[in-house]
Amino acid sequence: MPIEFLGMGATNDGSETTPRSGGSFDPAYTIALARAHEEHGWDRVLTAYGSGSPDPAQAAATIAAHTETLQVLVAHRPNLSIPTFAAKTFATLDHASGGRVAVHVITGGSDHEQQREGDFLTKDERYGRTGEYIQVLKRAWTEHEPFDFDGEHYRFADFVSDVFPVQEPRPTISFGGSSDAAYAIGTAEADVFCLWGEPLADTAEQVARVRAEAAASGRGDQPRIQVAFRPIIAPTADEAWDKAHRVVSRIEDRKAGGQRYRRGGGDAPENTGSQRLLEIADRGDVHDTILYSGTAKATAGAGNSNALVGTPQQVADALLAYVDLGIDVLSARGYDTLQDAIDFGDEVIPIVREGVASRDARAGA
Repeated sequence: MPIEFLGMGATNDGSETTPRSGGSFDPAYTIALARAHEEHGWDRVLTAYGSGSPDPAQAAATIAAHTETLQVLVAHRPNLSIPTFAAKTFATLDHASGGRVAVHVITGGSDHEQQREGDFLTKDERYGRTGEYIQVLKRAWTEHEPFDFDGEHYRFADFVSDVFPVQEPRPTISFGGSSDAAYAIGTAEADVFCLWGEPLADTAEQVARVRAEAAASGRGDQPRIQVAFRPIIAPTADEAWDKAHRVVSRIEDRKAGGQRYRRGGGDAPENTGSQRLLEIADRGDVHDTILYSGTAKATAGAGNSNALVGTPQQVADALLAYVDLGIDVLSARGYDTLQDAIDFGDEVIPIVREGVASRDARAGA
């Protein structure tokens, strides 16, 4: 089974535990971080999106221009532009990168955050728009004859692009969400369905639902499934847990100083994924062997926030348990983004790859 490691293509050195040292886009840092991922065993990095953040497509272009093999996953919100324009943007970037681009389509889980950029659709309406958006992207990337599209949110007549991706048949599209609407759209349209790290039993239920709904949608294949964690590793288990508790303390200190983690308004998250993380945290701080919810609780479930805490071997073993559930893509991001990318790449990724190879060999035999 192929396994892919996705890291973070951050545009500055800030995190939940550390204020950034400069502006929101530090090209030198972005390049250094990308090269660290490329040189230490990662496959791809994500350039993230926020209403006031640097443009992830430009960050991706910067990364592609200064790396050789590292692939880039560009976060994109459908409210930002019409899909025909986005299709040309990403096809052009795919040429500039030599075929290393994928797109992560973000529907938006916070009304407040979406409204910051003029998007006043309801959450269910946004998911409907996302479905149409992905359909148009696929057609614009693959159809060389003019086509029409007549949907609820988009209407095009006689469109044909003059720039097509390098990749055949097209770049990969990933998608995340935990609501009923998210499952309905994502399982029908996405190549990769993205989940946040949850206990094994909860993840197994999500994997089963993704597969069942994908089959029910009538598509001829199954989406690959991604799961995301915040690894906290150290030479010994005790050192790792001490480090995890220091991480939470630093998050709490930054909150006391006015740091905000949710891009929307209010303290209670609107999106189902964050609500799930907080419900899991209410069950206890530690789940399975080393899954830690203290970091999710400290940030009110903001984004990918559950941690795996332990030695490199313990973290690798925990990740392999998710691989055994059918996970294809492992996403990881530390709190010291650059150094943690190096450490995870050197100390955890080789163990996981060896474990996957062993499983493949046994399956082949």
